[in-house]
Amino acid sequence: MRQVLRFSFLLLITLSAFSPAQKRAIEFTDLFSMGRVDDPQISPDGKWIAYTLTSHDIAENRKNVDIYLVSPDGKSSKPLVADSAHDLHPRWSPADPKVLAFISTRDGTPQVYSVNISSGEERQISAVPTGVNSFAWSPDGKWLALATDMYPEAQTPAESAQMEAELAKRLATGRVIDKLLYRHWDSWRDGKYSRVVVVPIEGREAKSLTPADADSPPLALGSEHDVAWSPDGKQICYVQNRDRMVAASTNNDLWLVDSNGGEPVQITTGKGNDLGPRFSPDGKYIAYLSMPRPGFEADQKNLMLYDLAGGQTRNLTENLNRSVEDFVWSPDSRKLYFYAQHHARCRVYEVGVKQGSPAVLFDKTNIGNLQISPDGKFLVLQVQRVNLPYELFRLDLSGRKLTQLTFTNRESLAQLEMNPLEDYWFTGANNDSVHLLLLKPPQFDPAKKYPLISLIHGGPQGAFGDEFHYRWNAQMFASPGYVVIMVNFHGSSGYGQAFCDAVSKNWGGWPYEDIMIGTKWAIKRFNFIDGSRVGAAGASYGGYMINWIAGHNPEELFKVLVSHDGIFETVSAFGATEELWFPLWEFNGAPWEAGSVYQQWNPVHYANNFNTPTLVIHGEKDYRLPYTQGMQMFTALQMKGVDSRLLLFPDENHFVLKPQNAQLWWKTVLEWLEKYLQP
Repeated sequence: MRQVLRFSFLLLITLSAFSPAQKRAIEFTDLFSMGRVDDPQISPDGKWIAYTLTSHDIAENRKNVDIYLVSPDGKSSKPLVADSAHDLHPRWSPADPKVLAFISTRDGTPQVYSVNISSGEERQISAVPTGVNSFAWSPDGKWLALATDMYPEAQTPAESAQMEAELAKRLATGRVIDKLLYRHWDSWRDGKYSRVVVVPIEGREAKSLTPADADSPPLALGSEHDVAWSPDGKQICYVQNRDRMVAASTNNDLWLVDSNGGEPVQITTGKGNDLGPRFSPDGKYIAYLSMPRPGFEADQKNLMLYDLAGGQTRNLTENLNRSVEDFVWSPDSRKLYFYAQHHARCRVYEVGVKQGSPAVLFDKTNIGNLQISPDGKFLVLQVQRVNLPYELFRLDLSGRKLTQLTFTNRESLAQLEMNPLEDYWFTGANNDSVHLLLLKPPQFDPAKKYPLISLIHGGPQGAFGDEFHYRWNAQMFASPGYVVIMVNFHGSSGYGQAFCDAVSKNWGGWPYEDIMIGTKWAIKRFNFIDGSRVGAAGASYGGYMINWIAGHNPEELFKVLVSHDGIFETVSAFGATEELWFPLWEFNGAPWEAGSVYQQWNPVHYANNFNTPTLVIHGEKDYRLPYTQGMQMFTALQMKGVDSRLLLFPDENHFVLKPQNAQLWWKTVLEWLEKYLQP
């Protein structure tokens, strides 16, 4: 017996030595040490996939973007361009599958460089004085169509750069502004417009192709491919909004111009947003995305087909009731593949050019990008989940098998316990079925009682998905021991256009009801939720909703609130934002016009009801919802004697992007929630 016990003891020690260490909750350093995969591009011979990998250095408070290669079977991978500069936008030469071009900031001004993947030799291709925003190869690999910012009076980038140098000599700092829009997102326009210029690979001056006084590609509501060459290289299709006041217009259109220059020809005439053109490989068609309703940035994006010979246009997804996110042509020009958001994830579809309705190829996967192989046998996708940052996957079209190709964060993820999302539905406002996502904390014990955090998404025509979000990461909110719910309320995308439309002119109505009903439903439905310890946090429209909830918190359902970059006073927000089409649509006109609903849904009118402890956060470079909105909210809370805190970032826009600022953000938010939700 003594020998048996001794053997059992030794066996226990041996097994424990080889047992994996207990996984732990995610921390900020984990979040910002993960590599961020993006922009996959398949080589013309199908042998390699180039992609970008963004990394962050918390101590240095900066990020870096490098370019990597992975084989289509995932068995080989290697860094291709890795230095201290930002190296991004990789695009293969159509003429040489060994040559990859990219944009780099290594010499200060962003320029196009190339690298030979066999020899590793790099060389600079462009020398545009105004810098390069994006580019597209000509089919013969001899030219680049570049987007660069220029003054409208300038004929060439060199002339524009000279004008800027002369203006920089002035000591006066005032800006003279004659029209909207004069700043965008986080930058002042200073009178310049993005223009498409064609540059030969071997020397000579850039030649401008697009009108000087309108942005091309468009400043807003565009896509990643708004400049496209025809397969024969004779024409370029580009996107541009030529309305008099682009600040109040979503009227992007497609234009065709000879690649040698000339008068552009308009090929779309609708007043909504047309974007993302791609020629068919046989040169017969242009496929593009289109929103029909003018002034509405969240209308359904349909996949359209323009016949270059006859001039007819057909809608390939008219009856889909889902918004197409992006698409690719099959190499034989007979089909198009695209993906669309469906509930909290995505579906991949195929649709024939000649006939038929879109057919689902793949379902229930959150996708961020797709490319097609030169032989048309597989797609390369960016895939993510709430517990998996974006990685590249291959989808074989014959067997529809999904295979992971990159494993960028495998070692980090192996240490972390991150639960999957759980999907639930409840009856919300208007008796509609509403989707709720739930995330349990690490080391979850169903016998325990956990505080609850309700996250509120922005948009408002956005949605929570099965995603690993680097700014509003649900795992980070759950990690201290919170149950997290995310309600895809009326106005959320991915549930049909009528459901998406339901938030417009109704900001504090049905979405608010959905959040309140859904939160109460979760408390009642799950015994492990402590209904006396409930908080809510949101950004952008979510920040607005927090401000609205602060004035509409019956029975103090929420014990603590976090409001990031939200509207507090709707009229002053209208006068300071840059994209005016948004409030004009959402609030039914300008504030002074009859029938507008700014005052109906104005949080300031309910400030007298403020009683819930609230953390307010804003970025001073946020031109979408200027930081004075956060200051006004904080002032009202302080005047009411409500426990409140203001976190202002002088160097951040609508997002918090710098590593140490993000670290302060998470520290402040989690400490604020802990103060009121943890025992």
